[in-house]
Amino acid sequence: MQYHRYGGPEVLGVEEAEEPHAGPGQIRIAVRATGVTPADSYLRSGMLQSITSLDFPHVPGMDAAGIVDEVGEGVTGTVVGDAVFGLVPFADLGGGAAQYAVLEAWAPKPRSWSFEEAGGAAGNIDTATRVLDALEAAEGMTFLIDGAAGGVGTIAAQLAQARGLFVIGTASERNHGFLDRLGVVPVTYGAGLADRLAPLAPHGVDVVLDAAGKGSLAELVAIAGDPHRVVTIADFDADRHGVRFSRSGAGEPTGWAGLPVAADLADRGRLTVPLHAVFPLKETATAHEVSAAGHARGKIVITVP
Repeated sequence: MQYHRYGGPEVLGVEEAEEPHAGPGQIRIAVRATGVTPADSYLRSGMLQSITSLDFPHVPGMDAAGIVDEVGEGVTGTVVGDAVFGLVPFADLGGGAAQYAVLEAWAPKPRSWSFEEAGGAAGNIDTATRVLDALEAAEGMTFLIDGAAGGVGTIAAQLAQARGLFVIGTASERNHGFLDRLGVVPVTYGAGLADRLAPLAPHGVDVVLDAAGKGSLAELVAIAGDPHRVVTIADFDADRHGVRFSRSGAGEPTGWAGLPVAADLADRGRLTVPLHAVFPLKETATAHEVSAAGHARGKIVITVP
């Protein structure tokens, strides 16, 4: 799946492309599935041109799962034929939505996950781990996720619980049961959130992740009591509120160490990857449209034939 210019989902098309190959410290996989993230749409639309530019034609897809078919120089512990999930090189800003993809960070695919689940997991694990580390999230803390029913929110909630945090998540009422099944205490988002949180967190909220980007930072800072206790991955107005905006490759430590941790949790039945929808490669444009609408419950994934 490629596009040759910035634009809407209509610029996406399936084409022949030159095969990538694993460089030093990398592996190549025969892709079974790749995730769709809001960043894919931001990049495709040109919204992020002031931050980074693309080389065209561009293949979207920040993470993927599949079978290793090429191992780069210096790689140990991984061999051809292994089932893995992981992240494409950040410098490429994509590459997962193709027959073959190069990964620069990976872990064994958990036995309990399908390739669809694994294909949409790595990016969210990386983001959630990076955010939890940045917030110095520790056992006993109360963690609020604004936008908890989405791809990052569902993973961040489970990784936080594994660290011993108490998790509250905002969502529309139709998603409250979904969050409850993940062990998250649900609360309706929107104005008056602090009042609704009071009986749920009588000792206050320690750390906050804004995964929604719906203009709630001022209220979230007030709830946390300090902008340094809030991180956003979705609100580009973060600086005005003194809040950290966390994104891959922005000079922050990566969350790559979270991949094997997450795989172990999954194999112990403590981490699932809720899927909102799965699309074939030829319907990537539709997948981007669904992602951009912002109402996904869990992860959107594309399968590669």
